[in-house]
Amino acid sequence: MDIRKRIIIALDYPNAREAEALLSHWEGKEKPFIKVGYQLFYRVGPEWVIKRKEEGYSIFLDLKLHDIPNTVAKGVESISQLGVDFLTVHASGGRKMMEAAREAAEKSARGQRVQLLAVTQLTSTDQPMLNEEIGIPGSITDCVTRYARLAYQAGADGVICSGQEAGLIKQVTASDFLAVTPGVRPLGDDVQDQKRVVTPTQAIKNGADYLVIGRPITQAPSPVKAYEAILAEIKQAWR
Repeated sequence: MDIRKRIIIALDYPNAREAEALLSHWEGKEKPFIKVGYQLFYRVGPEWVIKRKEEGYSIFLDLKLHDIPNTVAKGVESISQLGVDFLTVHASGGRKMMEAAREAAEKSARGQRVQLLAVTQLTSTDQPMLNEEIGIPGSITDCVTRYARLAYQAGADGVICSGQEAGLIKQVTASDFLAVTPGVRPLGDDVQDQKRVVTPTQAIKNGADYLVIGRPITQAPSPVKAYEAILAEIKQAWR
């Protein structure tokens, strides 16, 4: 795989104008992999996503579907028509929900099927939150690995997980089960609202396949230079 596709830039913007201003830095260059989440998708809608695909962007649509199996399946059917590359569902929705999502993705595929990534625990979740607020006993690691096994058995293509957990997830599933890691911060960057963060090098060495990086790139004085610097760092980590 082209190493440039290993970094997914999170377009955490409130409107198309700001997102497109960021993407304009790559005009005339190879298009990066981008993530579109709630904030932007709910504002710009499906047509904006389709247009970016036509321009050559790989797209991770981060909508974290979580509902009864039939409803999630219908959502996957609709999203498959956009041609996106990755889509998230919540592992906490259960095995039947994830199986329904995979079946819908297979049936609705337009060429290459959308790959399904299960959310284990958000990187903003720490131990007290998991136990005292969400009400799940045990450690974060126990919860993440249990959800990862469930997602693997249900036919998901991978999970969203902290870089701290990527290697362990490979051990309890399979080497080709994707570990997609948000909460990545280059050394010295502010961690802001993230709790379980790692550097790009740490994430890769721990087994991450893709790194989702937002503010260290999008808020940099030169987004392309920041992106290229992280690319250079992960190239060294993969050697």
